[in-house]
Amino acid sequence: MSTDRDWMNTFRPDIPSTARLYDYYLGGKDNFPADRELAERLLAEAPDIRMAARTNRAFLQRAVRYLVAEAGIRQIIDVGTGLPTVGNVHEVAQAIEPDCRVVYVDHDPVVMAHALDLLHGTSNTVFIKHDLREPGEILADAELGGLIDFAQPVAILLVAILHFISDDEHPRAIVQQLLEPFPSGSFLAISHGTIDGRPELLPATRHYNQATSRFYPRSRHEIQDLLGGLDLISPGIVWAPQWHPDLGTETQEGPERSFMYAAVARKP
Repeated sequence: MSTDRDWMNTFRPDIPSTARLYDYYLGGKDNFPADRELAERLLAEAPDIRMAARTNRAFLQRAVRYLVAEAGIRQIIDVGTGLPTVGNVHEVAQAIEPDCRVVYVDHDPVVMAHALDLLHGTSNTVFIKHDLREPGEILADAELGGLIDFAQPVAILLVAILHFISDDEHPRAIVQQLLEPFPSGSFLAISHGTIDGRPELLPATRHYNQATSRFYPRSRHEIQDLLGGLDLISPGIVWAPQWHPDLGTETQEGPERSFMYAAVARKP
């Protein structure tokens, strides 16, 4: 993480943003020269990143469909939402159940601008500006409290964001604090970057030192520890394309190329 965090409140196109890097990997247009330059250096060393970003996005959509259609969830908090693209969480959820309520959380100023524009006139959906590192502020937000019923189960999405939280920032405690006020039957969906089986990619991850957040890959065992106390939904912690794959989706040929583990877990 950058020592100078003014970018969180000020538009800084000269500092590569993790949200805009992800947008670039997905083929989006909401990125700037600094983002594209750093992304190309990453892609030169780890060309599968583009595929990994698409795979991760597909997991997010499958997880939302599961949570709404099968688990009966009607309220979702998506932390670290990133720049809007096709198939956003509220679109997927409300296509199944129009009354689903969705709160997006991010602290990137560009994400905020685009999200507010996208959500203008959209019911049951809000965007709030907060940092995952401050879960108490997220939960205390008045807009979140106006939409989310703390007495009912919720799904919290932490998709491709916990790997930007260092061990010193206590990611497991963040997860626990976010879920703590919600009842049994609430869910957590995560995806998390890893270099399991690909240790040669560690140097590539260090390019993120020049971006708004450093990258902290974790092993499957370390990710399992983040989910301590929760009940994993089958098939457990797996490569992102292997979690409830769509019919016809390739899952066996090189799923580790996704660089991402994925899981959905239930609060007992």
